[in-house]
Amino acid sequence: MPVNTILGLFAKSPLKPLQEHASSVHQCCSLLVPFFQATAQQQWENAQHLREQISMQEKQADALKREIRLKLPRGLFLPVDRTDMLDLVTQQDRLANRAKDIAGRVIGRHLMVPESMQTDFMVYLQRCLDATTQANKVIHELDELLETGFRGREASLVEQMVMELDHIEDDTDHQQILLRQALLALEPQYNPIDVMCLYQVMEWIGSLADESLRVGSRLELMLART
Repeated sequence: MPVNTILGLFAKSPLKPLQEHASSVHQCCSLLVPFFQATAQQQWENAQHLREQISMQEKQADALKREIRLKLPRGLFLPVDRTDMLDLVTQQDRLANRAKDIAGRVIGRHLMVPESMQTDFMVYLQRCLDATTQANKVIHELDELLETGFRGREASLVEQMVMELDHIEDDTDHQQILLRQALLALEPQYNPIDVMCLYQVMEWIGSLADESLRVGSRLELMLART
């Protein structure tokens, strides 16, 4: 993104670039749903195309992250600490990186989730993406927080949204345990290396919820300092 565009975003709102980055990250993660739907149907060409879209979206988010780091004006008055804002961008960016890692690992070995686990796996995936969606919503409440001086009803709303993030993350932990147990029972039927990779992919998907919760926790720290 050109420098003048970044500065233009800051001119509109000191928090707008952060929100633009959050939206880009969210779009990247959301592509995992059609990606895994394609792999379940062994539509590997379509899955590869979706992996490329995920990679492109991750690069776009990464480029925006670098621009924010380089061009965030040091003399600009911000309602939050500049370092906190940069740390939050870094935390958000890890979500897009993880989505790219997941798609790359699955495509690299043509991994398929066992058919008997497919339904529960997709529920787990969607619940983890509920966390990335919630993190994106929280970031987009920052403008309203700015208008209210980071106080009042809007601050309470953000606190509730972060609490919901914590609840979602708890759900994904429980779902991951059940999926790991199901895969353990199926291990003798599959290539051991594929099984190890599936365990890793499930863990990485779970980390989407973990990282989303960290975004919320980072935001809570920012609010506590205002």
